[in-house]
Amino acid sequence: MLIRRATAEDRSAIWSIIAPVIRAGETYTLDRDMSEAEALSYWLAPDKESFVAEDDGAILGTYYIRANQAGGGAHVCNCGYMTAAAASGRGVARAMCDHSLAVARDRGFRAMQFNFVVSTNERAVRLWEAMGFSIVGRLPGAFAHPQRGDVDALVMHRRL
Repeated sequence: MLIRRATAEDRSAIWSIIAPVIRAGETYTLDRDMSEAEALSYWLAPDKESFVAEDDGAILGTYYIRANQAGGGAHVCNCGYMTAAAASGRGVARAMCDHSLAVARDRGFRAMQFNFVVSTNERAVRLWEAMGFSIVGRLPGAFAHPQRGDVDALVMHRRL
């Protein structure tokens, strides 16, 4: 699997991955009705460095990395990951996380933090824990899940 920086030519493939995740409203705090332009503007914003995971020419996942905060918090990065539904279970998220950890170190970050992991996203929580992240905070009822009602959100952290 090749993971590379996203280009303008990848916009359509990125949209095909992030649209179903956004529309489902189960794992991200993004407006479920946001337009394609709004979603791509968010994912590919200038404050983020975006990547795609590609296998045999097909884009299977995408992630971004950015400083989690400005100033005194700029040494901690934050990432967002999305995988195509058809690629679920193929190690795409793990490969993107591995890649993002290397990118973070190369960019001089000293830690990575996920600010809002929906607790019902159990596969992601298990993966992040397997990748060395710890749950350092719990936000009770912070996410309005479309089927399960208000569920907790987790803050996860890992030193680099």
